[in-house]
Amino acid sequence: MPDLPVFEVLPDLRAALAAHPLVVLQAPPGAGKSTGLPLALLSEEWLGGGSIVMLQPRRVAARAVAARLAETLGEEVGGTVGSRVRFESRVSARTRIEVVTEGILTRRLQLDPELGGVGLVILDEFHERSLNADLALALLREVGGALRDDLRVLVMSATLDPALPERLGAPLVQSAGRAYPVGVRYLPNDPAGRVEDAVARSVREALAAHPTGDVLAFLPGVREIRGAMAALPDVDATVLPLYGDLPLAEQRRAILPDPAGRRRVILATSIAETSLTLEGVRIVVDGGLSRTQAFDPGTGLTRMVTTRVTRDAADQRAGRAGRTAPGVAYRLWSERTHAALSAARPPEIVEADLAPLTLELAGWGAPDPAALAWLDAPPAPRVEAARTLLRDLDALDAQGRITARGRALLELPTHPRLAHLLHDGQALGLGALAADVAALLEERDPLGNGVGADLTDRVAVLRAWRRGESRRGDGAVLERVERLARQWRRELGLRPDDSPLDGFAVGQLVALAYPERVALARAGGGGRFLLAGGQGARLPEGDALAGAPALAVAHLDAGSGEGRIYLAAPLDPAALDARAGWQDAVRWDARTGALVAARERRVGALVLDSRPLRDLPHAERVAALAGAIRAEGLHLLTFSPEAEQLRARVESLRHWRPDEDWPDLSDPGLLDTLEDWLGPHLTGVRTREELGRVHLLPALQALLPWPLPARLDELAPTHLPVPSGSRVRLAYRLDGSPPILAVKLQELFGVAETPAVNGNRTPVLLHLLSPAGRPVQVTQDLRSFWNSSYFEVRKDLRGRYPKHPWPDDPWSHVPTKATKRRM
Repeated sequence: MPDLPVFEVLPDLRAALAAHPLVVLQAPPGAGKSTGLPLALLSEEWLGGGSIVMLQPRRVAARAVAARLAETLGEEVGGTVGSRVRFESRVSARTRIEVVTEGILTRRLQLDPELGGVGLVILDEFHERSLNADLALALLREVGGALRDDLRVLVMSATLDPALPERLGAPLVQSAGRAYPVGVRYLPNDPAGRVEDAVARSVREALAAHPTGDVLAFLPGVREIRGAMAALPDVDATVLPLYGDLPLAEQRRAILPDPAGRRRVILATSIAETSLTLEGVRIVVDGGLSRTQAFDPGTGLTRMVTTRVTRDAADQRAGRAGRTAPGVAYRLWSERTHAALSAARPPEIVEADLAPLTLELAGWGAPDPAALAWLDAPPAPRVEAARTLLRDLDALDAQGRITARGRALLELPTHPRLAHLLHDGQALGLGALAADVAALLEERDPLGNGVGADLTDRVAVLRAWRRGESRRGDGAVLERVERLARQWRRELGLRPDDSPLDGFAVGQLVALAYPERVALARAGGGGRFLLAGGQGARLPEGDALAGAPALAVAHLDAGSGEGRIYLAAPLDPAALDARAGWQDAVRWDARTGALVAARERRVGALVLDSRPLRDLPHAERVAALAGAIRAEGLHLLTFSPEAEQLRARVESLRHWRPDEDWPDLSDPGLLDTLEDWLGPHLTGVRTREELGRVHLLPALQALLPWPLPARLDELAPTHLPVPSGSRVRLAYRLDGSPPILAVKLQELFGVAETPAVNGNRTPVLLHLLSPAGRPVQVTQDLRSFWNSSYFEVRKDLRGRYPKHPWPDDPWSHVPTKATKRRM
């Protein structure tokens, strides 16, 4: 076994794994953690002769790591060391180390939760925080806690969140590695034009400036790799591509040194950032872009998107130049741009489509994600959206439990949408067509934009290409589509079907994957449609599908209003009718200000038939009226002065006494609970006018259970007595500010203390009135008023109101509401 830098910490790692079920290892690129440690741990006593499963996030890395491990033993893959990736298994009864991609590990856990015969699971390159790696870790922690206290888990990566070991409650073992210095060079300004052209120019410059060493250049995808290869036909080096779909033999050409000793230029996607050791690389050219998975609402699937590289990924890439000797990295962006790059990508679980994860959890028996221990919990709104989709696919029942169909979908290694298309498509006798449609939906569009939206055309082009009869479309994309379609046919035991196409059959299959995107043409046509999910969408002007009465939409740009349809197939309206059901619908028509009730035959938002409904079910009536009030506002209701004051009194006490259980009668509080307090009073109400006549005081009073009404009168009385003998109404306010007591100042002669409510804790705000009832002073300090301001008021008003008393000494005068003549 070669002497690898990580072996310096092997004794510490062995001790940690012997004592702990979960261990974290941090080791820099090139330390040998992926290609050395699994072999070094095979004879550990705690392994008990069991096997090791190592998770690799990418297929190329999984195959390459398995090949390197097997080569170290002098064997072929499939012996002591095996590999499993999507649609490919190279294992045998002798296999003790399996290098697998992420979905494979999850599938194995579902089939055998105890992981019989496995003693160690290694999660490699964990810093990428892929959705499947987080799921695998959560499942493994539950397995270790409930079923297998002897199972070990090793989390490995070159870079890690420093808080990760503490968050996992796991010991950390660190390897310094043997990294060589790498000089980093930036451009003065970010380049313009295509990234493949910039990379090709930089590769030429690097080859000329450095007479030895291979070049590793990073590009976002296959198209850009091919563009760079086309721009480097005459360089004095062997130019090789490296990406995930490359045949295994060509991958090995890029990974291994050139047999003739020539320099190599390896044009790679981000799969070369980690795990793979490319011997001889001394120069890195980084195009600065990465193609990563992201949820695309337009397709409803996780797709590859091109983004700026993050700083941690750029460091990983640069480090490839210093694994075996000092090197240099050319970054094709400026230092200013580098400073503005994101430090790292967020964990995939917080921004991904969670339909696959939610189905896996239901299959595991944990429909509530909170039942598992996560590093970052799946966001609740995304989980609920995933459940809605899975219920539409009949994969979950109403309680979120997995159905028999859901278990069948889990058996197919793809998104639940496409699994549903394949599973039910085969049941309908359309299995081979389903394989073609699923492959086309999963890969890039071979025809691109501007050639019409009909998916049926793509199927026809694929079949013609398969027969060697057509040159339409992107040949490289069609090759990948056919490879995937062939794998699906093999998975389902099908032969290819090149019979004449039925466009309705394609639409029927698309509807299986996108039940919420079946659509009916809107009145007036013009390529405008309404989707079952309730959104409007349109086809580009002049599209051949514009006259179709119904569509199944696969790719949609939702936009801010009416979406644009990019990919769809015609749908037989009879197929919609077969899925429809009768529902009572009660809606508020804001234009007429009235409820509209009908019994409708519907598929989601699509109404296929409608009949007037005379008797409105009370629950639907209440829901529709509550929706109207929330949409238009509480001004649709008429609050009498008594109702308004009841609200203000209760709200004042809610502010003054937050520890007491007073109901929320604020605008937001009433809007949130409309069905509860207003619903019983809406019998017979159908129009805006009738809604405005609803008597609200009893409805609000009903929100005050015993003994709150009496306590309300005690703490927030409607009136206060004053020394003149009057009972003066108080004006309370919703914001909890002191209530207003508006009273003629003569009625308070001799009163020193400001009247108070709320158990004498809250002085009222006095509006002292003139004999004409106009405020002459606003105060909460009555004593100060009599001693000072009163005399200014007396001077201004006694000549205007001579019949009313204006004594020199207000303290000694008898309070009165009468004039001098009546005193």
